[in-house]
Amino acid sequence: RLSCIRNNIWLASCGVLSSGLAVLSSFGLMLFCGVPFVVTVANAPFLILGVGVDDMFIMIASWEQSLRKKEKSGVKSLLAETYAEAALSVTITTLTDVLAFFIGTWTAFPSVRSFCLYTGTAFVFCYVYTMTFFGAVLVLNHKREEGNRHWLTCMRVGVGEDQAENSCLYNACCIGSCSRQPSQPEGEHPMSVFFKKYYGPFVTNKWIKLLVVLLYGAYLGGSVYGCTQIREGIDLRNLANDDSYVIPYYDDDEKYFSTYGPRVMVVITESVDYWNETVRLGIESCAQNLE
Repeated sequence: RLSCIRNNIWLASCGVLSSGLAVLSSFGLMLFCGVPFVVTVANAPFLILGVGVDDMFIMIASWEQSLRKKEKSGVKSLLAETYAEAALSVTITTLTDVLAFFIGTWTAFPSVRSFCLYTGTAFVFCYVYTMTFFGAVLVLNHKREEGNRHWLTCMRVGVGEDQAENSCLYNACCIGSCSRQPSQPEGEHPMSVFFKKYYGPFVTNKWIKLLVVLLYGAYLGGSVYGCTQIREGIDLRNLANDDSYVIPYYDDDEKYFSTYGPRVMVVITESVDYWNETVRLGIESCAQNLE
């Protein structure tokens, strides 16, 4: 937002901080319990950040709707309305994510098991911090807006104050703008207005709906074709524990034997009298010819 009062930069930063706290809590608990930390676990914070930021946007959107519905209600009523709208969707998405990752702990690969344990636990903490820590931040940010305080310095914005005699830096930090007009809180967000007045009626047109169905069918067909073209490209070293013998084995194999190509094996499918010297000499001769 361009308004110095309604700007929510600190609110968004606290949403990201909430995801970071969830990652720290999950990693700390798993390490305390002795769960091995493998290299694949390093990807977990990016998953938690995506889900945490998504939950943050849901909470903020529900809070804004509650403000528009109950402009003069108390903080408790606003927060209750926000949780009534947002908590259900956040809870369902968290449950499905946690269930998916905890099912992944049944795998036989120790590294995948560790990754699922770390990530599933982080989703649980992310839900807890969103429902507690971020809800408190929403209330504090609302109180700052009600007090007409600047988003950065938290100093009270002097609405209607004469700005002609003040410096530009003072006006930006204490009044909210370098212009000669006093800063006022914004109304409905322009993005909300766009989706309500323009995008919604556009996509509900019957011809647009038909076009969307056709595009989705083409997308689905392309996705099915793409799934048939998937090739395995995972590094097997990442599926082993850090102290496993598999890692130095693949390191040495890549370092010393990668230039020789695939191994060639010869299988004798018939019953052979290995005690017979003539047979053994024949097998040796065959091997030499192959070499």
